[in-house]
Formats: sequence, C-alpha cells, structure tokens
Amino acid sequence: MTAIAPPPPQADWALFLDVDGTLIDIAPTPSAIRRPPELPALLEGLSRRHGGAVALISGRSVDNLRQLMAPARLPAAGLHGLERLDAGGRLHRPRPLPGLDTLRRDLVAFAARRPGVVVEDKGLSLALHYRLAPACEEECRALAVALAATTPGFQLVPGKMVFELRPAGADKGTAIAAFLAEAPFRGRIPVFAGDDLTDESGFAAVAARGGFGVRIGLPQPSAAAYALASPAACRAWLASGSG
Repeated sequence: MTAIAPPPPQADWALFLDVDGTLIDIAPTPSAIRRPPELPALLEGLSRRHGGAVALISGRSVDNLRQLMAPARLPAAGLHGLERLDAGGRLHRPRPLPGLDTLRRDLVAFAARRPGVVVEDKGLSLALHYRLAPACEEECRALAVALAATTPGFQLVPGKMVFELRPAGADKGTAIAAFLAEAPFRGRIPVFAGDDLTDESGFAAVAARGGFGVRIGLPQPSAAAYALASPAACRAWLASGSG
C-alpha cells in the first residue's frame, strides 16, 4: 500500500465507507465508541452531492448503524455483508443458521472466566473481543478456530483484536457488488474506505470494477491504492468533496 492520499471525492463516485476505525475511532468495546457530532451532517451532504450513492459497509448490524448515524439515513451493509439495506429501503437479511445458540453459549461461558474478554452478539454472528485482555489472544484464537471447524456453515473472520464467527458466503466485497448492480450506485466509479483485514474484500471488489480503495490507519500490505492516517483524516478527506 502506498502512503499517497486519495484525490478529493468526485460527484461521479459511488462511496462505500466502513465505520469503526474509518469514520470513527476504535474504542475498547463496540459500545464505547464516540461518534463525532458532525458526522451525520457530513454523510448527508456527501449523499446529496453523490446522488444518494453513499453507503456504509460495516461489521455492525444494520439496526445498530441506523441508530449510530441518526438522523442520517443511508443505504448500509451490516455484519460484513450478511445483511443489506438497499437504497429503496428494503432489508435483505438471511435467517440465523442452526448452531448459533450453541456458539453463543460456548463463547459466553469462555468469556465469563476471562475478565476483559467480551462477546458481542450481532444477531446472525458473534464476535469475541480481547482488546481489554490482550494476554488472552491465543486462547481466543484457539477457541474460535475450534468452533469454526466444528460448526457447519460458519467461518472465522479475524479483525483488530477480535475473532468473529459468522455464516460463510458473504463479505464486504459481495455487499459492494450488490449495491453496484442497483441504482443509484450503478455506473459510478466505486471507492471504498476501510481500515481492517475484513475490508480487503471490499478493496478488491472496487478495484475490479475500475475504482480504488483507501486504507485508513497504519501502513501495511493492502489492495487499497491510497492511504490516510486516521479516522479524523478520513473525515477531512470526505469533507473536501462534500460541498
């Protein structure tokens, strides 16, 4: 990945934006984030300039994203592409897979014996966070690997100090592709900003369709063509094209 900043957003782009670590600084737990007060207005301004072709692409659920970004209302893909709220307001969401209740029970029991380890229940998937207990990383990894191997239909997705167990077959790249097949995203240059390993499928998807990715945070190997140092830098970049 280069350290080159992207050009200001252009009106003919379709913008896809991750949330935690991209628009908002990562917090010790998912519920502890602090949304910048100017963010909803920034997103609404971007959406108007881009003809509505601005969508959130996040590991959070769609319901959580709507609460977090209110009063802004944008198309969104949640749970790393498992669910999607399209521009027409239709929610695409699969049924929970068998085995979810057993996974939840095992993860909660594991976390109860390790202070600082947090289980995030996303409805269709489960995330094991160890940001408050970094010494538990290998134990968390071993458990997540074992559960993914023994629970049909689920895959392990590692992230920044988190291991997520979610249904296989969808990712941020598939969610972006679905948006690009529909108005108002169809025919635009796709651009995706993200910060984590789970965003690499999104970077690959936009690059394959003539667009590019913007990696937020510390430089590391990535399919993104451009980079910005922090969520604050990302918001400033987006504001440079929202007038």
